[in-house]
Amino acid sequence: MSQLRLLPSRLGAQATGLLATRGIPRRSWRSRSSEPSAAFPNGTSGGGSSYVEAMYSAWLENPQSVHQLKHKPSELTSCSRDCSSPLQAPLLLPGCLVTFGGRNQIRGHHVAQLDPLGILDADLDSFVPSDLITTIDKLAFYDLQEADLDKEFQLPTTTFIGGSESSLSLREIIRRLESTYCQHIGLEFMFINDVEQCQWIRQKFETPGVMQFSSEEKRTLLARLVRSMRFEDFLARKWSSEKRFGLEGCEVMIPALKTIIDKSSEMGIENVILGMPHRGRLNVLANVIRKDLEQIFCQFDPKLEAADEGSGDVKYHLGMYHERINRVTNRNITLSLVANPSHLEAVDPVVQGKTKAEQFYRGDAQGKKVMSILVHGDAAFAGQGVVYETFHLSDLPSYTTNGTVHVVVNNQIGFTTDPRMARSSPYPTDVARVVNAPIFHVNADDPEAVIYVCSVAAEWRNTFNKDVVVDLVCYRRRGHNEMDEPMFTQPLMYKQIHQQVPVLKKYADKLITEGTVTLQEFEEEIAKYDRICEEAYGRSKDKKILHIKHWLDSPWPGFFNVDGEPKSMTCPPTGIPEDVLTHIGTVASSVPLEDFKIHTGLSRILRARADMTRKRTVDWALAEYMAFGSLLKEGIHVRLSGQDVERGTFSHRHHVLHDQEVDRRTCVPMNHLWPGQAPYTVCNSSLSEYGVLGFELGYAMASPNALVLWEAQFGDFHNTAQCIIDQFISTGQAKWVRHNGIVLLLPHGMEGMGPEHSSARPERFLQMSNDDSDAYPVFTEDFEVSQLYDCNWIVVNCSTPASYFHVLRRQILLPFRKPLIIFTPKSLLRHPEAKSSFDQMVSGTSFQRVIPEDGVAARTPGQVRRLIFCTGKVYYDLVKERSSQGLDGQVALTRLEQISPFPFDLIEQEAARFPGAELVWCQEEHKNMGYYDYISPRFMTILGRTRPIWYVGREPAAAPATGNRNTHLVSLRKFLDTAFDLRAFEGKTF
Repeated sequence: MSQLRLLPSRLGAQATGLLATRGIPRRSWRSRSSEPSAAFPNGTSGGGSSYVEAMYSAWLENPQSVHQLKHKPSELTSCSRDCSSPLQAPLLLPGCLVTFGGRNQIRGHHVAQLDPLGILDADLDSFVPSDLITTIDKLAFYDLQEADLDKEFQLPTTTFIGGSESSLSLREIIRRLESTYCQHIGLEFMFINDVEQCQWIRQKFETPGVMQFSSEEKRTLLARLVRSMRFEDFLARKWSSEKRFGLEGCEVMIPALKTIIDKSSEMGIENVILGMPHRGRLNVLANVIRKDLEQIFCQFDPKLEAADEGSGDVKYHLGMYHERINRVTNRNITLSLVANPSHLEAVDPVVQGKTKAEQFYRGDAQGKKVMSILVHGDAAFAGQGVVYETFHLSDLPSYTTNGTVHVVVNNQIGFTTDPRMARSSPYPTDVARVVNAPIFHVNADDPEAVIYVCSVAAEWRNTFNKDVVVDLVCYRRRGHNEMDEPMFTQPLMYKQIHQQVPVLKKYADKLITEGTVTLQEFEEEIAKYDRICEEAYGRSKDKKILHIKHWLDSPWPGFFNVDGEPKSMTCPPTGIPEDVLTHIGTVASSVPLEDFKIHTGLSRILRARADMTRKRTVDWALAEYMAFGSLLKEGIHVRLSGQDVERGTFSHRHHVLHDQEVDRRTCVPMNHLWPGQAPYTVCNSSLSEYGVLGFELGYAMASPNALVLWEAQFGDFHNTAQCIIDQFISTGQAKWVRHNGIVLLLPHGMEGMGPEHSSARPERFLQMSNDDSDAYPVFTEDFEVSQLYDCNWIVVNCSTPASYFHVLRRQILLPFRKPLIIFTPKSLLRHPEAKSSFDQMVSGTSFQRVIPEDGVAARTPGQVRRLIFCTGKVYYDLVKERSSQGLDGQVALTRLEQISPFPFDLIEQEAARFPGAELVWCQEEHKNMGYYDYISPRFMTILGRTRPIWYVGREPAAAPATGNRNTHLVSLRKFLDTAFDLRAFEGKTF
């Protein structure tokens, strides 16, 4: 510490030496005042001025004697009064005091008065930095004395505390810095490495008088607080024993969100997409989104019947979409609150994906029309890894939403967990520092400070198109929910909370005292809103049926009929004209740009594609190319996202070509197929599954007229995104009547690559499929499409490129949207037999849910002794083995391309075609994994339990696959031998 205190004098001494070596006389440059006491006190003769002042004095004597300055000295030292008299001239601010100002900007938040309860420091540390002048004795840290407080100093250009004044007394400098950085607002921004952005924030908060509000603005704020608080009071009175996760203790969040929306609307925003957890959601729906109050209140009626299919969800998870006029700006604004499960922060990437899609469809590349707001809890913001994953998408070209306003409802508690036990970082918001997002902490019991901070946050986002965090330091008046007793675990905190005067009363008293409103006006405002609630409550009693579709967060106008049902229950053929196939194949095997040098290995791949096109065949990559390209021709936007998808994990796709001689010069041939085609987006993602899959799910929510695909690097990697799969994809329609057509591409196959890169865990997806294994269906004319409409998702394992082509196109041609799970191959990408002819893809052809036996066995069905059903890659192992054993006429092989919903009708037909055959299910996965547990009871249902379905495959195991290549081959040989041993099941009972 003593070394730091000596630093100014040492710099001064160095300046003296420097001037002496340059022949500049050592005169009274120590101070521009003629009085010795005006020099900066340090006890060293001649060394009292800062280095800056010394250099300035030297420049006055000889401009060539010092290094060139970035700014003219006149700009650095401009004085508003006559500076010719040395007695009147203010001192230049010593370097140590410039440092002091910077330390307030950097560390002032540590001593800001942020906690409304006055119990904890928001940063969990009561230590006061010694370099902040919070008391008189701290002056000594800077070698100052109390007598120096009334000396006047010239202000540097790096501060705005002077306003129109260019100099202030030290006492006033300290007061203004404390007022800006150490009161009810704590700012963290000095880690931002952009000087312009830092200066912008300084100006917004340091300029004197910036937080002055007009009487009208104060009255509006009061009215919004009234609505926020009285809404919670009304629910508490009417349904005292119901969970609602109220906002009490942070009622200021409602005017905060409305301010962000108002300011954003003023700056041109037309569409705001919000995501938030359950706390305060009903209040946001009522007072921000403007959901009809009676539709909220009727949710509390236990006798309310559900009119829609599906499970529905609890009221504090539901979303909403609403278009209205913003009353402050008188402009149209569309607000969408995205439905969210109890999994805190899971909705974050979903909101970002939906926001990105809305920007894309509007041509809003800079985010000037569409933006997102995310509300977080303090414990979840610090504790949930998806927050970090989502932040790291914020500046990636294909994922950026051009800035999000994050609002943290900092209750200073997580359920029952003290923040000191819930995080290692000083603040719950520290994760935002990784993307240079400014963080504005604010005491939530100071409504005007909150509103100002939110206004600045909205302006920041719409000026710099970067994320910003508003940390509302507040408290939770009740327990985790209204039935919870918080005194068990936080007795001292809740003793203080019970004594805490509500923010509405505090603010109303303030405005009444200053004469902005009268007591009568305040009481009339309360009575007015209470009356609105009572009238809505009366109307809510008339509602007997709950329509979940009234809570839809992403409507698709014109896609369904007025009742929200599909316009038809048919799907047209998915094949396309041969000339279209040929054209796409030609472009896929070429480089559309001139003077573009590609890798020699890629040249071979393109030549192979051209050769296949001439021969009217496709492999897996070319079939995908043709599916995407044909949809683009039809005006369907296609977006493929995931880790390494541009090239493909297995180097098969190559949708982005790279010039070998020009850095970052790329070409996407798919965007050169047709004039006026829809755009194709293919983008390598960050190394994230949870965040990126959530993002793509949100992207797919925005429009039904897009094919949105997420590919896992390997199929088993989807398990780190399991929350998105379980809470949104599998159940989204049942809970929220939300259709979604997202496609998951999950590389799958037992190929001796070890436990981690083998299985995409099909058993998990099949277990969550909602079709009934014991219900014998009625086979109607539209059974195939109706079955798809009734399911929660579609699970396929394609064995041919043509099947892959058709199922991708069917995904768009269906009159509704369902998630599609595709277990994609690895070795089949280059398997010589895994090719399809144009004949299987031309107009009139369609996706085959089941590919029946069409070889020798099909011509002599009476001689078939065994019918093996299988799916995916194992079919090629079985074909090879059947041929090697000469059993082509005795063993039939039938492939299930679509596994769920189960193709009951086609399985029944195939089994009937071979009445004397023994039925076997063969899979390469272990018995307790894969498909067997799903297909077995469904086979029994369709066969009336008259014929068994025997299992052939690997034995049950804990790991999905072995890590030993030899063990893999031995187990493969074993189940292939069993599959073609026609006496294997003799004497066995099923």
